[in-house]
Amino acid sequence: MSDYRAPVKDMRFVMDELAGYKELSQYPDFAEATPDMADAILDEAAKFAGEVLAPLNRIGDQQGCKLTETGVVTPPGWKEAYKAFCDAGWNGIACPPDHGGHGQPDTLAVAVKEMVCSANLSFSLGPLLTTGAVEALLTCASDELKTIYLEKMVTGVWTGTMNLTEPQAGSDLALIRSRAEPQADGSYKVFGQKIFITYGDHDMTDNIVHLVLARLPDAPPGVRGISMFLVPKYLVNADGSLGARNDAYCVSIEHKLGIHASPTCVMAYGDNGGAVGYLLGEPNRGLEYMFIMMNEARLGVGLQGIALGERAYQQALGYARERKQGRDAVTGEALVTIDRHPDIRRMLMLMKSRVEACRAMAYYTSGLLDRAHVIADPEEKKRQLWLAEFMIPIVKGGGTEMGIEVTSLGIQIYGGMGFIEETGAAQHWRDSRITTIYEGTTGIQANDLLFRKLMRDQGATARVVFAEVAATAKALAASPCPELQAIAKRLGDALQAWIKATEWLAANAKSGLSGVLTAAVPYLHLAVTVCGGWLMGRAALAAAGYLDKGEGDLAFYRAKIATAHFYADQMLPQAAAYGETVRGGDAALAGIGDEMF
Repeated sequence: MSDYRAPVKDMRFVMDELAGYKELSQYPDFAEATPDMADAILDEAAKFAGEVLAPLNRIGDQQGCKLTETGVVTPPGWKEAYKAFCDAGWNGIACPPDHGGHGQPDTLAVAVKEMVCSANLSFSLGPLLTTGAVEALLTCASDELKTIYLEKMVTGVWTGTMNLTEPQAGSDLALIRSRAEPQADGSYKVFGQKIFITYGDHDMTDNIVHLVLARLPDAPPGVRGISMFLVPKYLVNADGSLGARNDAYCVSIEHKLGIHASPTCVMAYGDNGGAVGYLLGEPNRGLEYMFIMMNEARLGVGLQGIALGERAYQQALGYARERKQGRDAVTGEALVTIDRHPDIRRMLMLMKSRVEACRAMAYYTSGLLDRAHVIADPEEKKRQLWLAEFMIPIVKGGGTEMGIEVTSLGIQIYGGMGFIEETGAAQHWRDSRITTIYEGTTGIQANDLLFRKLMRDQGATARVVFAEVAATAKALAASPCPELQAIAKRLGDALQAWIKATEWLAANAKSGLSGVLTAAVPYLHLAVTVCGGWLMGRAALAAAGYLDKGEGDLAFYRAKIATAHFYADQMLPQAAAYGETVRGGDAALAGIGDEMF
C-alpha cells in the first residue's frame, strides 16, 4: 500500500492563485500570513500527516473502537497521536489567538485539514467537530462559559461534539424530543437520547463538551422551539478542575461500513436524574446556532471527500506504475505497466482532475470566508460571505460525491486486487461512503443551494458567479494557447447550460415545486461541474502565465494546463445533460404511482 505524501505544491498553487492567500497579509488580522510562514506550516503538517497519522490509518480500520465498562477505547496509537497533534498546535491553527489558537487564515488551515483527512479520516473527525463547537461557542456562549471552556477546546485539551439526531428525528429536526428543565441555579437538567454522535466518547481527553439540541418546557412546536445546551462529560469546578461525572453516557457504538476508528455513539442524557447543561445564547434559537457548526462541518466534510480522493489517486497511481500486464496499444511492447493502457490513463486522469477541481472549490471558498472576516466595508463583507455560503453546498455535495466515485475508480484500477482488503484500496471507498450522508445528505445540500442560497436574493449571488465564470471563459478564449481556447469553448457552453437551468428553476419555484425538488440534485451536479471547470480554467490561465515568463517548475505548470484541458473535455460536456435533466423537472415521474415500486 502506497504511503501518503501531501501534494504541497498543488495545495500552495491553489492557495495563491485561486484562493487569494497572497493578498491576506495586507490585513492586520493576518499580518503574519506570509509566504515563508505558509511554507513552514505546510511542510511540517505534511511531515506530521505522513509520518504520524497515515501509519495509523490501517490499524484503526482493522481494530476500530471498543466500548468497555469505563467508556470507549480508541485503537492503539490514537491517544499518543492526538497528544502529538495538540502539542504541535494543529487543533487551533485557525482559532483566535486570545483563546489559545494561532489565528492563521482558513485558506492555509484548509490545506492542513486536507492533509489530516487524507492521512487518517477517522482521526480527523474529532478535531473537525471540536473546531465546529468552538465556532458555536464564540458566537453564542456567555463570557463565563467562554472562559471555562474555549481555551481547553481550542488547544484540544478537551474535545467537542454536536448532538442533533435522535432515533425518530434524522434530517427532520422538528421531531426532536430531548428536553431541558430549568433549575434554580440557572443551569438545566437535560434528558433524551441522541444517535450517530461522532466522538461522543473516547479516551483521548479527560473531558468532552457536548452541544445538545433540546426543548424547553414552554418551547413552541417544530424547529422554532429548539434550544442549544452545553453539556460536559465532567462538570467543571470554579477553579477550572474537573468535578463530578455528568449524567451523559455512551450506551453503545455503531458497527459501520467505514471510519471504524471514529467512535459513533448512542448518547443517553439524564438516565440517572438529569444531565447538567447550560443554555447557549437565547432560548429557541438552537437550530440557528447549530448551523454555525453545520457550515463549518459541511465545508470540512466536502474536504474529506477531496482528501480521500487524493489518497486513492496516489495509491492507484503507485500501483499502476508497478503492475505489469498486457501489451502497449501503440508500440505493441509486451508486459507493460498498466499505466500505459489508455483506459487506465483515462481513469487516473479522471481521478486527478476531479480531485484538483474540487480542491480548488474548497480552497476558493475558504478564501471567501477569510475575506468576509477581515474586510471592513459592510457591503463587501456581505458579498464575500454570501458567495462563500453559496459555495458551501457545492463544495460539500460535490466533494463528497466525487470522493465516492474517485475512490471507486481506485478500486477499479487495482482490478481484482482492489476487492481484497489487504491492499487497502477498499478502505478509502468504505470511509468515503458516509460523507454524502452525514452533515446533510446530497439531497439536503441541493435543497440548501436552491432555497437558502439561490433564491434568498433572487439569484443575485448566482449572477455574480456566472459573471466570474464568463470572465474566465473570455480570458481563456483570448489566449494564443490552443489548449486554453479549447477550455474556453467547453466552459462557455457549460455556463449557458447552468444559466438556462437556473432560469427554469426561478420560473417554476412557486408553481412547480415538485419539479424543482426533483431537479435539485441534478442542478447541484450541474453547479459542481461548471464551478470545477471555471476554477480549473483559472488555474490553467495562471499556469500559462508562468510558462510565458519561464518561471518556476515548468513541468508542473504544463501538467496544470493538461489536467484542466482533460477536465474540460471529459467533464464539462456533462453540464448540458444535467441542464436538460433539470429542465425536465418531474415529468419523468408523471403517472408513476406507488404500485410502480
